[in-house]
Amino acid sequence: MNGRYKVAVLVGSLRKESLNRKVAMALQKLAPPSLDLEIVEIGNLPLYNQDDETNPPPPSAAFKQKIQQADAVLFVTPEYNRSVPGVLKNAIDIASRPYGKSAWNGKPAGVITVSPGAIGGMGANHALRQSLVFLNMPAMQQPEAYMGGAGDYFDAEGNLVKEATREFLKKFLDAFAHWVEKTAPKRASEGAKATA
Repeated sequence: MNGRYKVAVLVGSLRKESLNRKVAMALQKLAPPSLDLEIVEIGNLPLYNQDDETNPPPPSAAFKQKIQQADAVLFVTPEYNRSVPGVLKNAIDIASRPYGKSAWNGKPAGVITVSPGAIGGMGANHALRQSLVFLNMPAMQQPEAYMGGAGDYFDAEGNLVKEATREFLKKFLDAFAHWVEKTAPKRASEGAKATA
């Protein structure tokens, strides 16, 4: 592997004290050296409108460019009504259009769902995976990450308080790093070296 992989992290909750955002920030601290995790904000995106495809609003164009520049994508999201939050689905739609010019195509993906509830956002996890199949994003299958009871994960400063949670996230990230290395499209520089 040559250099670090740029991973766009999308957080499906806009809440200031979001447990999902806290998990995403913890992931940034725990990431192995091969992964460079950047939270890409989705809260300022306008609603997707097909009329805007030829001349998208600046926030939409900037967001799509961020996704295009990423080597992989990590989704960290709560579950709303047994599915993904509307704000996350909107972001997915924006970067997937126009048809045939999806920024998601071929990028390895990981999914973590976080919830104070017992089932850990399983409905959102599987609903999102259905979209990833259509988007042609190879999604890591194991380890699965349904993180229930998340209200007890952090102290008042947002630090992880349970070693078992920290170890699980490290295990997930190590597996994801291997997944990205295995499935990410080859970079132009790597292809040039391979044919030299």
